Amino acid sequence: MSASGTVNRLLPLKPGRNVLELILVSLPQLRKSDRRVAEHILSDPQAALGATVAETARGAGVSEPTVMRFCAALGFDGFQDFKLKLAHSAALGVPATQSVLDATDSPRAITDKVFDYTMTSLDWARARLDHDAVAQAIDMLAGARRIEFFGFGASWIVAADAQQKFPLFGVPCVVHTDSHQQFMAASMMHSGDVAVAISNTGETIGLLDIIDAAKGAGATVLGISGRTGRMSSLCDLLLVVETLENTDIFTPTISRLAALVLVDILAVGVAMRRGPDHQHRLAAMKKNLRKMRSGPDEPSFDDGDE
Repeated sequence: MSASGTVNRLLPLKPGRNVLELILVSLPQLRKSDRRVAEHILSDPQAALGATVAETARGAGVSEPTVMRFCAALGFDGFQDFKLKLAHSAALGVPATQSVLDATDSPRAITDKVFDYTMTSLDWARARLDHDAVAQAIDMLAGARRIEFFGFGASWIVAADAQQKFPLFGVPCVVHTDSHQQFMAASMMHSGDVAVAISNTGETIGLLDIIDAAKGAGATVLGISGRTGRMSSLCDLLLVVETLENTDIFTPTISRLAALVLVDILAVGVAMRRGPDHQHRLAAMKKNLRKMRSGPDEPSFDDGDE
């Protein structure tokens, strides 16, 4: 609660919003005791539907006022309102439960939970992607003279994958491994070039310096991030691909998958802008690539490994 005694709501409760997803995305912002309520509910949403406030409090190991505070923090008008909307969400069958992996889970349970959480998170990202911004990004990349991709850690993997798709862009595309090389490359860009800066947090200091260097050199900067961090004020255009990331235990695999999907969207969008001649050249390249995989006397299969 705030100093005035009112509850600070974490996120606006939009009509039709899935309650399980709302709980998940709110987890990092919840108080420790409220988070215990959230994780208790996520561990078995069906059981939570039939529980009273007292039973929920006992199951989570907290007080009854904490349960009520949890409901208010997420934007519900009391416990019954929460259960009513939870019932609707549970009927949709959204199994977003990776955050409650247990040490006793079997390999099968872990497999199901990770797959379920990943698919739920990707669907969350798709529903919140700004399609107008994606169209602007495709225009930006389609008109680029040269494209350089920048990122660190897991985001560098996304940058490397983007560069690997350079035939689809049809222009020179570069990615550098070393942080100093990335900064030097950004500093040497020109007007007409596009720098693609990738960071899930949008707060990586080294990447912010690279963005400054690229813009100072005259390049246009396209940002790809999981949230609106400091990157949003520095980039010419920012694509936000929000995921239900749990980084307390796991590396940001889901955010990386979502960013990789976005890179595919951009690559396909740019390739389709190139016209029939580029499409024919791309088809010829793919045909020759299949020959390299299978050999001259064997049937070729396009397995997607490029």
